[in-house]
Amino acid sequence: MGIHPTAVIDSRAAIHSGAEIGPYVVIEGVVKIGRGSRVMAHAHITGWTEIGEENEIHTGAALGDAPQDTSYQGSESYLKIGSHNIFREHVQVHRGTQAGSSTVIGNHNFLMAGAHVGHNCKLGDHIVIANGALLGGYVEIGDQAFISGNCVVHQFVRVGKLSLMRGLSATSRDVPPYSIVDWQHQVRGVNVIGLKRAGFDEQRIRVIKNAFRTLFHKGRNLSLAIKELESDGNVTADVAFLLEFIRSSKRGVCFGA
Repeated sequence: MGIHPTAVIDSRAAIHSGAEIGPYVVIEGVVKIGRGSRVMAHAHITGWTEIGEENEIHTGAALGDAPQDTSYQGSESYLKIGSHNIFREHVQVHRGTQAGSSTVIGNHNFLMAGAHVGHNCKLGDHIVIANGALLGGYVEIGDQAFISGNCVVHQFVRVGKLSLMRGLSATSRDVPPYSIVDWQHQVRGVNVIGLKRAGFDEQRIRVIKNAFRTLFHKGRNLSLAIKELESDGNVTADVAFLLEFIRSSKRGVCFGA
């Protein structure tokens, strides 16, 4: 534990005595780093960045830098990171664009090498973002979602909880909860393995599968499909959550193959 003598630490930074700062780390600005967090060699943390407890920040990661947004005018904005997250090599996470706004990352997330999280994104908990995946500005990722390698998520898109984007896929539409999505915002099915790992039993999964069949695999108008589901009287809490996500979409949701 401690701060390596080659690290460059801004006098405004607040680093917990139980944190570890490795060689050649640069911490610049009003940065706060919590107990047990480990910042490894050559990482760069800047801006108004708050980092909770027990995080791992690997070599070359860049956290809290200015947003890649031409409207940004240098105002005070934030990056807020929870606890027990892992940021692998050369991950980039930018702070908010508008004055007082924030990019927010929850707890127990795993961002693999080269992943990019744009300004004003909101990430929940227990999310995996694999190597080279790109999140545009204002993207929201639900709990336990899995974004595979080299995926691209358009700005303002929401990715629902327990969903899976297959490698190299892209979306400019909202990704429904529990879904598997690939290619260009196409729903391929239900993320059964993810649901089982999350503790869903066979009955819950079966109901979700039936809902997906009605919503995405009959080639029907989505509004009519929702009415059909609701008229059947078998809207469990899981299905109700799915339908509310669809109704609240401003960009439209991914469609069935």
